[in-house]
Amino acid sequence: MCRMGDVLAGNHAAWEFDSDSVLIRFNRGMRTPRLWNALGARRIPFEALSAAELTARPTTGRREAVVLQAVPRPGADPLMEAAAGQLRAVCDPYRLVVPGDRAEQAREFVDRLRERLGPEADEPAERFLVPVAEPPLQLKAYDARVGFDGSAVSFQWSRTGATGTKWKAGDQRYPLSELAGVEWRSPEGPGGHLRLIRRDDTGADPRPDHDLATAVFGTGYGAVHESLPFAAAVLAGMRVRTPVASVPARRTDERLHHLSELHSAGLLTDAEYSALRDRFSTDLSET
Repeated sequence: MCRMGDVLAGNHAAWEFDSDSVLIRFNRGMRTPRLWNALGARRIPFEALSAAELTARPTTGRREAVVLQAVPRPGADPLMEAAAGQLRAVCDPYRLVVPGDRAEQAREFVDRLRERLGPEADEPAERFLVPVAEPPLQLKAYDARVGFDGSAVSFQWSRTGATGTKWKAGDQRYPLSELAGVEWRSPEGPGGHLRLIRRDDTGADPRPDHDLATAVFGTGYGAVHESLPFAAAVLAGMRVRTPVASVPARRTDERLHHLSELHSAGLLTDAEYSALRDRFSTDLSET
């Protein structure tokens, strides 16, 4: 049986069972996902989790392995809220691939983890429970240098990358009190960008390269391991200063899409998938 201090080592990470949380330490190295390298370590309180599953990974010439997949409660982790289901499975910090010869240890770890899930595991969290990077932070995008000092986000436009619209408008600064949300679009897909959603968005240009509250990503700019932790830090900063009800939650359709992916991959049972799907659908109908 897993005890406090027990460690489950997998590919590029190790999970340690603590009294009130799971401490995830990501290995540093060339083969470790760059996002994991950037995160270094994360402490996930048990109250931040809604489920934990263990499945066999299909063998395609590789040695046998099992996959431990934890599922954070909606609203518990600003990193996953900002990601909004866009992370590839290999980069998911809640996923651990464990060699087949440690399958029994992994099974015990998951069983013990499930025992620690609280009575509110199926409910959205009322506050962020997982810490993220602390400001000050800097991000280099294609058309701007973006800074976050803990109270405001600033855009310094690039002379070579910014459009005439942005360059003529001059550098911008947005206090957190003026913001209603953050939209992160992965640089690994088309149209990657970081957009600040302002409370008064009247007149905002929907085109990322013309919107004065948006930084555009591009090849070599705004990589996931740099831009996602930045977006999460801004989101967490907003939550501290803004009542929860006024901060837009992750879009329900994106949550449902992510749930569908987990279910298709066998990481959620039919019952768990149905329960979470119904809850998210109810959330949508009540908004």
